[in-house]
Amino acid sequence: MSLDVLARSFDHDSVAPPGVDAVLNFAVRTADKPYAYAGPPPEGVPQERGEYRPQTVHIRNARPDADRLRLDVEGFALVRHESAVEDFFDEAQTLALGHPETAALVREVTGAARVVVFDHTVRKRADGSNDRLPGQPRPPASRVHVDQTIWSGPQRVRQVMGSQAEALLQRRAAIVNVWRPIGYAARDWPLALGDARSIGPDDLIASDLIFPHRRGETYRVASSPGQRWSYVPDLGVDEAILIKCWDSDESVARFAPHSGFEDPTTPPGTPPRQSIEFRTIAFFD
Repeated sequence: MSLDVLARSFDHDSVAPPGVDAVLNFAVRTADKPYAYAGPPPEGVPQERGEYRPQTVHIRNARPDADRLRLDVEGFALVRHESAVEDFFDEAQTLALGHPETAALVREVTGAARVVVFDHTVRKRADGSNDRLPGQPRPPASRVHVDQTIWSGPQRVRQVMGSQAEALLQRRAAIVNVWRPIGYAARDWPLALGDARSIGPDDLIASDLIFPHRRGETYRVASSPGQRWSYVPDLGVDEAILIKCWDSDESVARFAPHSGFEDPTTPPGTPPRQSIEFRTIAFFD
């Protein structure tokens, strides 16, 4: 199955809006490197450092261009994909069925020789709130970010692949997220996607992500006038968005910023968004 077939025209084009004006939360560049603790910080240390500023931007509807989006050009792609997973909230089923089918999908789209799924996150927005409730899945991410950086991409490969990593890193590798709705279409809090070609190096702000036993790094993203933003309205359960989070190949799209956002055109009573993102590493011959 080719990428052209996977990303063929979708059924929503005739009724889809041209886009929306909505608020995204952008980072503010400061003298000190920002950080965030993934768990409780040491006593007396703030949970995070860094400032964000909300800004209204135009987010265009990507559906009419679905057949032209390329992971190595814009940094994201829309695909049609039926999942065998009946309940993504069932961890065992997601691991047994969701991980292998996601690896196969990324291989199909990218042409990679090998794909490893190393993580997944289930998200569910609480009705009327985007706060995380105790014992509940994480809510949609509400700040513009990239999951990896030029430093942490290779580091993640080393952490996941162990003794195989250095040999694998001699060739091209890429970290690709696969994002899809759970249960029903993602009409509530859709995903905004930044065109990688419109994101300048100065827009990307490296931020430490501190875990109990390791340190990662992500990019926070500052706003600039030339950025282009897109979304896919009403993303269906038979669809997925692939997002480039790092690529060792400097000739292609390497980083595609993204964030959930509150769509002002969402009708009252729309079910709160449920979604899952799989994190994968693609290795190329």
